[in-house]
Amino acid sequence: MLNQQTLAGQASFSGIGLHSGNKVKMTFLPAPPSHGIRFRRVDLDGQPEVDASVENVSETNRSTTLSKGSVKLHTVEHVLAAFSGFGIDNAVVELDANEPPIADGSSDQFCQMIEEAGVAAQDEQREVYLLEAPIELQSGETQMMAFPHDRLKITCTSAGENGRFTQLFSVELNPDTWREDISKARTFCYYEEIEHLYKNGMIKGGSLENAVVIRDDAVLTNEPLRYTNEFVRHKILDIIGDLALMGRPVGAHIVAVRPSHTANCEMSRRILSQMRKPKEAAETFAPPPEKGRFTKVAVEEKARESIVQDGAILDVNQIMKVLPHRFPFLMVDRVTTIEGSHIVAQKNISINEPYFEGHFPNHPIMPGVLQLEAIAQVAGILMLKKAENIGKLAYFMAAENVKWRKPVIPGDVLTIDVELTKSRGKIGKAIGKCLVDGEEVSEALVTFMLIDAED
Repeated sequence: MLNQQTLAGQASFSGIGLHSGNKVKMTFLPAPPSHGIRFRRVDLDGQPEVDASVENVSETNRSTTLSKGSVKLHTVEHVLAAFSGFGIDNAVVELDANEPPIADGSSDQFCQMIEEAGVAAQDEQREVYLLEAPIELQSGETQMMAFPHDRLKITCTSAGENGRFTQLFSVELNPDTWREDISKARTFCYYEEIEHLYKNGMIKGGSLENAVVIRDDAVLTNEPLRYTNEFVRHKILDIIGDLALMGRPVGAHIVAVRPSHTANCEMSRRILSQMRKPKEAAETFAPPPEKGRFTKVAVEEKARESIVQDGAILDVNQIMKVLPHRFPFLMVDRVTTIEGSHIVAQKNISINEPYFEGHFPNHPIMPGVLQLEAIAQVAGILMLKKAENIGKLAYFMAAENVKWRKPVIPGDVLTIDVELTKSRGKIGKAIGKCLVDGEEVSEALVTFMLIDAED
């Protein structure tokens, strides 16, 4: 087993952020064993830090954004890919703005920083998780699968609309293949996307200096393509960066077709969930309590108490242990973040949802009131963190300041982000918003009441 690694020294680079257009200075620093990768905002009071963890992912529209409270960091995947490619387990990334510099649109500059700082072995051993069972997911047009393998291997197919520039590449990752085959691949976009992205506050720092633009069958770039299949290699670079959010190396063969940051991060969550299952199983099959000590209800309530806690990721089976809702009215498939008074969950919107039959024929749209119900259900899960609320049910009572901004359709992954603002007695209030691909589609202030399960 190999030892953990950090940087031997430090290195800095200044540039502009791709989406924000802000000037930024970034510095890589060493960190102690088992520290992980953390981003530090030196421009903010107290220099707050955000762990490079999939549990801190808040947006995945065109890039990966990390958030903790009011602190945000956009487009972190290229930096994380560089650390992962070189096998760096522990480091601090200092930034004086909300986004790393985009440099040339690849990870090459960040690799040069690591080479300048040097790599140092540490005393603690590195724990690599070897995938135990296959995982499959579909998100919109993206299909991803993970198979057990003794190291990280990625096979990817990239394709634009109508199959333009369809490319396939496969690589087994190690420091040499990372540096030579993947790290220099630049980000790219299609010409017809540029106006939409710019109007939505993105790519303010974009240019041919840091991105390749595809227009019809032509490739616009300020230098020749670095690889004949540079586009698919950059997609692999993004996958490597997003998988780094698991916080430890993984041995798996990832097969991806038209990948996205949303799907990459969901794959990270599912691998992490599989990794944690042995611990959950051990807790499930722990020795039974002394005879007569607990009733059946008490045992179920203790199970709920152990499930809903900070840092937990809940799958649908665990959610159904907490919520009484069932098909067709369970509006939560997965809880991805629980932290203090904040919770984030997901609902996969399928064409098989029963309400699409009448809402509306030939134009299926998720009813807005069901988005409110999803917010209330997710808020109800958060209320169950408190021991005195175990065994109670959350009833949706009222909604204020409701806004619906965009239709939700089959194939969308609805992200439900809820902040609990009041919890007094049986009454709770929460601010909730629903997002698709990082874009807000609805929001509301909801009020709900807790009642005993037997009422």
